[in-house]
Amino acid sequence: MLNIKKYAAIDIGSNAVRLLISSIVEQKDQPVKFKKTSLVRVPIRLGADVFLNGVISEENKVRMLDTMTAFKLLMKSHKIVKYKACATSAMREADNGKEMAKLISKKANIDIDIIEGEEEAAIIAATDLHSYIKEDKTYLYVDVGGGSTEFSIFHLGKTVASKSFKIGTVRLLNDIVKKGTWLELEEWIKTNTKRYDTIDLIGSGGNINKIFKISGKSMGKPLTYFYLTSYYNKLQTYSYEERITELDLNQDRADVIIPATRIYLSAMKWSGAKDIYVPKIGLSDGIIKSIYYETVSSVDL
Repeated sequence: MLNIKKYAAIDIGSNAVRLLISSIVEQKDQPVKFKKTSLVRVPIRLGADVFLNGVISEENKVRMLDTMTAFKLLMKSHKIVKYKACATSAMREADNGKEMAKLISKKANIDIDIIEGEEEAAIIAATDLHSYIKEDKTYLYVDVGGGSTEFSIFHLGKTVASKSFKIGTVRLLNDIVKKGTWLELEEWIKTNTKRYDTIDLIGSGGNINKIFKISGKSMGKPLTYFYLTSYYNKLQTYSYEERITELDLNQDRADVIIPATRIYLSAMKWSGAKDIYVPKIGLSDGIIKSIYYETVSSVDL
């Protein structure tokens, strides 16, 4: 007996807004399969408004409403049975974030959960992350976003420490990350990793996924600290325009990829990690899993 249904996840980040549609395939005596059907990404960059001015601009309010209306229609076309929409640091910190969520609920009929960084990390941890973790090893998991970065340490297959820091690509682009926040992060990583002889990084986020794709490495193989440093140095020799025309990066990726790489490299340096593994997971994947396992509340369409 085969049962297939579709779920949707909406991830409202500080850099981009995503709609992930997944088919949930259930078969008797077989483990459930989560098959990505469609992914739509719109680079609204809410964080550029919020982190500088404290509010979502009128222009981006219109863009957000248009995007959510389009997402609602796409979900209807795909015959989605359940969805969940989560917003992270930009919506959380905007003075008009709750007002925006109410407007979207009223006009686009999409209910949004504005979540904390710790909950974001927990949702991502509900993905296939554990299938990449060897239980006899130690990992520092780093999920870089536009507004914040989530860090978790896994030892012997279990989470032993987790923290969210307001260091994100959009904040760094706008030069609004305080030196003290970097020092706090450095101290946290060093304190929580010094007891382990060897540690590897696991990186997630659109920028490290792009770098991994460019590297040509096969899935499951890590990028080295040396490779990432070389690529970071290479990126900085190109102008923003050249990164688009010569390195073939999208315009909303060509600027944030540099601060993102800096975060991963800093985490590797402070933890002493030589390798970074890049599974293709993120908040959207975690939302789909959380709907299925009902670890968080979901909304029926």
